Amino acid sequence: MNNIKFEVARVFAHYLDSVDELADYRQRFVVTDPRLIYMDGNSLGRLSKHSALRIRQVVEEEWGADLIRAWNRGWYDAPSRLGDKIAGLIGAGPGTVIISDSTSVNLYKLALGVINLFPEREQIITDDMNFPSDLYVLQGAVAQNENTYRLKMIHSEDGIRISQGLVTNALDDKTALLTFSHVAFKSGYIYPVRKIVDAAHAVGALVLVDLSHSVGALPIYLSEWGVDMAIGCTYKHLNGGPGSPAFLYVRKDLQEKLLSPIWGWFGQQSAFDFGLEYAPREGIHRFLAGTPPILSLLAIEPALELIEEAGIVNIRKKSVLQTSYLVYLIDNLLAPLGFTLGSPRQPEERGAHVTLQHPQGYQIAQALIEQMSVLPDFRAPNNIRLGPAPLYTSFLEIWESVDRAKQVVETGMYDRYSGEPKVVT
Repeated sequence: MNNIKFEVARVFAHYLDSVDELADYRQRFVVTDPRLIYMDGNSLGRLSKHSALRIRQVVEEEWGADLIRAWNRGWYDAPSRLGDKIAGLIGAGPGTVIISDSTSVNLYKLALGVINLFPEREQIITDDMNFPSDLYVLQGAVAQNENTYRLKMIHSEDGIRISQGLVTNALDDKTALLTFSHVAFKSGYIYPVRKIVDAAHAVGALVLVDLSHSVGALPIYLSEWGVDMAIGCTYKHLNGGPGSPAFLYVRKDLQEKLLSPIWGWFGQQSAFDFGLEYAPREGIHRFLAGTPPILSLLAIEPALELIEEAGIVNIRKKSVLQTSYLVYLIDNLLAPLGFTLGSPRQPEERGAHVTLQHPQGYQIAQALIEQMSVLPDFRAPNNIRLGPAPLYTSFLEIWESVDRAKQVVETGMYDRYSGEPKVVT
C-alpha cells in the first residue's frame, strides 16, 4: 500500500476502506451519530466501548461495593501498572513511567528537578513551536529562579519545522535542559529526537520530550534514542478521556538524582506510617504527589489495551496512508480554493494530523462544525487541524471531510460566521 496511486473519486475511498486491516476496530468505539465526521482525535480521542464498561464497573462494583477496600485490590498500584503499559508504547523499560497529575504539572516537576540538579548551569532551551502550556510552565520555573536561570527560545524559520542547525547552535555548556514536543501541535512536524539528544548530550545537557501528540500514534523509542525524561497526556491518541491523568518518564539511572519539587504522600516512603518528615520513595514513584483520580485513571487501561492489540506499527502504517491521502485530496480539491498545507509534505516528517491554512480558517471551521457535521479544530491564526485516527476514522470520512470543506468555500457558507473565536476552538 506504500506505493499506492491515489485517485480523487469518492469510490476510491471505498476501495481503501475495503482493504483496511484495522477497519473493524471502529466497532470498538462509541459512535452515536454516523453522519458526524470526527477529525479531532489528535485533541480528544473517542470513547472506547470497553472504557465505558470499565468506568461503570469501577463506579458500581469497586467504589460502590468494595469501597475503601478497593485501594488494596488494584487502585493503589494503578499508576505504575498503567505506566508500564505506556512504557511498552514508548520504547521504555518497566519502572520508568508513572501516571500522575497533568502534563503541565509533570513538566514543572521535572524542569525544577533539573534546575536543582544543575545549579551551575543557567539556561533552559525550547522553541516557539512547543505547546504554549509547556512554555508557560518553563517561564514560571525560570521566574522562580530569575537570578540564576533564563529561558532561551529557538524560532522556527517557516512555522512548520525547526531545523537541526538551529538547535545545535543554541546549545552550549551553560545549558541544563533542552525540551521540545516530539510532534509539533500546529504543523504535525516530527522532530528528529535522536539527533537532538546527541547534540544536547554533547554539551552535557539533559533532554525532556513532550509526547502528547505522538504517543499512541507512532512508534517511539525513548531508551534507544537516549532520552532523559518525557511527559505526555493520555486523552489524545491514547483515548483516555477528557482530562485523563498524564504520565512522565525518567530514565532509570537518573531517577535517584532528581527530586520532585512537589512533595506529596503518594511520593513518600511508607506513606501509611504517616511520618512527619518527607522521604521520597525509590525509583519512578518519587514523582507521584497527591491521590490519583481513580475514575479517570482506570478508564485509560482498556484504551491502552486496544492499542496494544492493534499494534503501534500497524497504527502508524495506516496513519501514514491516511494523512498522505488527505494531503493528496487537499492538493487536488482544496488548493484551488485558497487553502495551503501547513504540515510537512513528507510522511516521515509528519505526525498523525494534517494542518490546513486559509485566511478565513476560523469561519470555515465553524461552518464545518455547525452545518456540515465535520469536527476539526482550529489553532490561531489560520490553522484548521484534521486528525484522522486509524482505529476509528475511515478513508471515506477523510474524503467526505475534504468534500464538505470544498462546499463550505464554494458556496460562501463561511461568510455568515464571525471571526471572533469561541473560548474553546
